[in-house]
Amino acid sequence: MRSDRLKKGDTRAPHRALLKALGLTNDELSRPLIGVASSGNEIIPGHMHLKGIEEAVKAGIWTAGGTPLVFSTIGICDGLAMDHAGMYYSLPSRELIADSIEVVAMGTPFDGMVLISNCDKITPGMMMAMGRLNLPSILVCGGPMLAGLHKGKAIDIVTVFEAVGRLKSGSLPREEFLEIEDAACPGAGSCAGLFTANSMNALSEALGLSLKGNGTIPAVHSERLRLAKQTGVQSVELVTKGIRPRDIVDRRSFLNAIAVDLALGGSTNTVLHMPAVAKCFGIDLPIDLFDELSRKVPHLCHLSPIGDHHIQDLHSAGGVYAVMNRLLEQALIHSDVRTVSLRPFQATVLDSKVENDEIIRPLTDPYHQEGGMAILYGNLAADGAVIKQAGIPAGMKSHRGPAVVFENGETAAGEILAGRIKKGDVVVIRYEGPKGGPGMREMLSPTAALVGTGLISDVVLVTDGRFSGGSTGAVVGHVSPEAAEGGLIAVVEDQDVIEFDIEKREVNLLVEEAEIKRRLSRLKPFHPKTESGFLNRYAQSVQPASKGAVFKET
Repeated sequence: MRSDRLKKGDTRAPHRALLKALGLTNDELSRPLIGVASSGNEIIPGHMHLKGIEEAVKAGIWTAGGTPLVFSTIGICDGLAMDHAGMYYSLPSRELIADSIEVVAMGTPFDGMVLISNCDKITPGMMMAMGRLNLPSILVCGGPMLAGLHKGKAIDIVTVFEAVGRLKSGSLPREEFLEIEDAACPGAGSCAGLFTANSMNALSEALGLSLKGNGTIPAVHSERLRLAKQTGVQSVELVTKGIRPRDIVDRRSFLNAIAVDLALGGSTNTVLHMPAVAKCFGIDLPIDLFDELSRKVPHLCHLSPIGDHHIQDLHSAGGVYAVMNRLLEQALIHSDVRTVSLRPFQATVLDSKVENDEIIRPLTDPYHQEGGMAILYGNLAADGAVIKQAGIPAGMKSHRGPAVVFENGETAAGEILAGRIKKGDVVVIRYEGPKGGPGMREMLSPTAALVGTGLISDVVLVTDGRFSGGSTGAVVGHVSPEAAEGGLIAVVEDQDVIEFDIEKREVNLLVEEAEIKRRLSRLKPFHPKTESGFLNRYAQSVQPASKGAVFKET
């Protein structure tokens, strides 16, 4: 066992003495040592209940003959970080999470690991660590929050962000605004729609790194605790059989995950996280794959923020494996892959029937013929940009309009709420990319403001920043090269005409080439907004969004 280097032989007596200080017995030390990395905390609603998940995982490990050793990692809630300096740190926290798990797992030679996650950058950070370390490992999350209820309608956190715009525009009474605030988030769990957290937790199933149900079992259901116990048991099985993450996950696994993502209509942030995770597994995953598969894989689910269903509805309809059952009907996923369950993948998929054809549509009757996302190019995004095409209003598949340029998201949101954006405008928000932000902040408030002020069907938004999984509309993100790298978005001026066309997969600045060259020649070198601390180091090390915003090779 790997842990023998810590506990076996006379020279390891000091190490055993320290482990016995924890209360461990000789019998416990003779068992496989399973590291349990948990992001439980009292800050994030999706993590406030993870102590119970930890205990269930530990019980499972004990049952299977292992010894659990719990340690912590950090977590940031994107919702709480929105619209202040905290959002600069959200995406960068992904690298810290992966690093911190690697540091502890190398400092303490575990035989295997269970990783307990739930929200935002934490799940991809943990999957990155799994690929890097390549120890027998399995992931379990805390599960989705139930939807809130207001006047008989299911609501969630995005409803609150959009209510701000409705309040400012005068279309929502303050009393009802406060009712929505109180009702939207009823308890523990990752926010109830198909936002980034739930997208990534669902994709952990599709990749084969977690057990069936991980992405959809509600946080408050006892089924979640049973899953955590089964995860603990399975971690010991993986150690016993010597099966590691890279034995399970290969390029076909990532193609399956992308196909599921497109069928679900998941967060655009997956286009950042999946290449980053793949890199840690030694796999190159160009973002063009999302567009290539999107032309083949239909959009089968209509989940919030683009639809009325929530994750609890997806679970009742059969969950992620039921979606894969649909995709398997036309060989849109690979069936010859492995999962941490060690059960034949195809058998598990075929056993997972769709229970509601409205929540998981048949392939013959999808919500959209193409998948949920598309990759755009053009002179404004030479290295690519991302759009959630399933969320584009019917009349905005193509658009040409005057640019209104902002240097940050807060100013843009304020101007939208103040009524200074007109129908037909193209809102441009720049210097919000991985380097320019730094940290590539989410632009949920500007998009929610467009919804709340009734402009979401009449305005295009283009940014080198990113969007929350809760964003919807004709919103183009991840524009690369970003402004801080001298991308064309840096020289867009107010009233320049920008053309967007989803069918052509293009976003272009319609300015004469000679004028573009003149502007670029006058562009001053970018100077980081921070001169010290973690964000400065991040800005110096991060690669473009088109490469997953991972750190440069050293």
